Amino acid sequence: MPFRWSAQATRTTSAVALSALLLTSAAKHFRTPKFYYPVVPGYLCRRDEPGSRPNGPLAVMSREEWVAASGLLEVTAAVGLLIPATRRVAADATTAMFTAFLAGHIDALRRAYGPKGTAAERRIHTVRLPLQIPLILWSWSLRK
Repeated sequence: MPFRWSAQATRTTSAVALSALLLTSAAKHFRTPKFYYPVVPGYLCRRDEPGSRPNGPLAVMSREEWVAASGLLEVTAAVGLLIPATRRVAADATTAMFTAFLAGHIDALRRAYGPKGTAAERRIHTVRLPLQIPLILWSWSLRK
């Protein structure tokens, strides 16, 4: 009897693959957090120096805390995608997370092309930003 690859098997395999990618990324958040620092917009980061004011109303955590929090979100999303009963909610949350990450990638690209940006930063962020689109579409496809 030949093996028949069903739509359900395809979705499950896709969910496992995205989960593996998220877990790999989450591990990198904790192993080499500085890799993600440029993608955290400054307006989200509070200033910890005595007497200084936060950058704005969203500046509730330090850059390090934002990186750790996003790593934890990725772990949670990865686990949720692996469980069929939570897959749809996890796919929605993952889509929202990747969409929210666009702001950081756009800000990093803007800074890379600014006066303090380097050629390496321009190359890195020019590649990183468009990669968010397939990730958003991939996570959205897992909602079925």
